[in-house]
Amino acid sequence: MQFITHYPSPLGDILLAADETGLTGLWFDGEKYDADHLAPEHEEKETPILGQTKEWLNIYFSGREPNFLPPIHMMGTPFQLSVWKILQKIPYGKTVTYGKIAKEIAEQRGLSRMSAQAVGGAVGHNEISIIIPCHRVVGTNGSLTGYAGGIDKKVKLLTLEHTDMQHLFLPYFSSTS
Repeated sequence: MQFITHYPSPLGDILLAADETGLTGLWFDGEKYDADHLAPEHEEKETPILGQTKEWLNIYFSGREPNFLPPIHMMGTPFQLSVWKILQKIPYGKTVTYGKIAKEIAEQRGLSRMSAQAVGGAVGHNEISIIIPCHRVVGTNGSLTGYAGGIDKKVKLLTLEHTDMQHLFLPYFSSTS
């Protein structure tokens, strides 16, 4: 059984979901894959795991690095899980490129290379944003691309963490007619 609650963050409302094992989802309202894997049968109820998650978020949004993690229950393919484990190792206030994660996955699997696009797909389907910090992943050239919650939120999260953003930039999208 999954349980849900809402968290009013400074960046917009967040939906939290958890089961008996741990946090299963943390989504900004309206995000690209908003609650894709939320069980059809769920109950709105404050649980200890959801309470711990709210406490973690209170600390985080106050501009400090939380010194604990609420219990997490990641659900995905073996490839996604391996990418998400790497995301958890990205230090607060730092960024890592999709290419670097791809290289690490390739080394783990004994491959000569791994597609950064495949890594990007797994990063983009992270169900537990912020706590599993997919916002800390950037393009090899420093582009602040790819965040299901929106690039504006990615910038605000990195700014909140006092990330050095001198080498980062917003991608420019042009339309041709």
